[in-house]
Amino acid sequence: MGRTCLPRWRLGRLMAGLQVILGLLVITVSLSCLYRFHSVGYFLQNEDTCNNIYTIKEVSSEGFDLKALHDRVDEVLEKMDNLYEKLEKTVKDMEKSKDGSKKEMKKFLEDEVMKPFYYAHIGLRQIRLPKPEGIRNSTEKEEPLINKFLIEEIRQYITPKENRVGKINMFGTERVYNTIGHACALMKMELEKYMDYDVGAYCDDDWNLAQKLMLNGCDPLPRRRCLTRASMTYQKPYPINESLWKLPDDRNVRWGNYQCRNFACLSSKNPKRGYTKCSGCFEMEKEKDKWVKNSSLLVDFMIEDVLRVKPSEIRIGLDYGVGTGTFAARMREKNVTIVTTALNLGAPFNEMIALRGLIPLYISLNQRLPFFDNTMDMIHTTGLMDGWIDLLLMDFVLYDWDRVLRPGGLLWIDRFFCKKKDLDDYMYMFLQFRYKKHKWAISPKSKDEVYLSALLEKPPRAI
Repeated sequence: MGRTCLPRWRLGRLMAGLQVILGLLVITVSLSCLYRFHSVGYFLQNEDTCNNIYTIKEVSSEGFDLKALHDRVDEVLEKMDNLYEKLEKTVKDMEKSKDGSKKEMKKFLEDEVMKPFYYAHIGLRQIRLPKPEGIRNSTEKEEPLINKFLIEEIRQYITPKENRVGKINMFGTERVYNTIGHACALMKMELEKYMDYDVGAYCDDDWNLAQKLMLNGCDPLPRRRCLTRASMTYQKPYPINESLWKLPDDRNVRWGNYQCRNFACLSSKNPKRGYTKCSGCFEMEKEKDKWVKNSSLLVDFMIEDVLRVKPSEIRIGLDYGVGTGTFAARMREKNVTIVTTALNLGAPFNEMIALRGLIPLYISLNQRLPFFDNTMDMIHTTGLMDGWIDLLLMDFVLYDWDRVLRPGGLLWIDRFFCKKKDLDDYMYMFLQFRYKKHKWAISPKSKDEVYLSALLEKPPRAI
């Protein structure tokens, strides 16, 4: 019996020994790999290490003809262009045919051949090959943010675009730099979700995600190469004389990201309307009285009185606030063009303004106004900058307004309200520019709050 157990015992020792040897081998390989990773710098990353690992190295042309590669790619692209034109011509010829089989073939060509062919064509054109002339390829200097993002569409967007003619462009640069706000780096996940789409396909209905990015400083947003969705039941808008004072057709708005599903639901009487600022803005009967009907409050200025200060001089302006464009509508009746800033804060403010036949400007408070210096005849503000605003932020905003307002232009502060104890601070903010006072009024809002309205004229400052 002992002799029969001995071989088995020796076999067991042999297997155990092999397991120990294999275990030691695994530990040795693992330690070696960890040492290699550590020596490269994966665990103690610094700027030099990241640049060494993640940046694109200068492409060497040794070993292949770079010019021949470019010529070959250009030749393929030209053949694809010619083939695509022939396919388009064939599809158009099939449209004229009444033969049912040809219509089926046309649909097959469009869906199964032309679309994939088109995307492949576009994808090939987007390949960034090193040029024979040796255009710089390093991302370390020209593309500092590219390696922070994984989505290729963002990488494509922020990569500097070389001028096609190889010369200085009209802006005085060799390439065009698409920019994104620096806060986008802090919202990497949201920005990548925003830019994650199929090129040429329909965008997601994600304007609320875009607005979240804007309000958190990721502004301006990158352009996208997808098709914006519109309402499936979109109707032509009302004529201009009718649209100014009539609620738009409900079918012209995509309501998916709002609490309400029609304009009637946005009434101030509905506690579940989804927004708090500017309650009553979607009730045209109430809106019609603004700036034209006399009020008992001294802070309510009439448009007629304001325009009388500068007769025939007010032609274009900006309405900076929260609303549905009623101020712009009243000024339009006076042949004055007003651009209205708007954010969709729980309701379709931008859609409402546009459907009334007016101009919405979709910007956030932290964005520099997209107007040149000394161009606006008037800036009107109400309902947005009130006693909640930080004084330093307000200072930057007011200086930007001063930049775009022309000499002799009017700044209309309309019903600004704050706590009584803060009034002196805000009055200083408005008066620091030494504008000429045409109107100035203060009225109580509540026991602890006051309204302030002012009509101020920018001085010439001829220097």
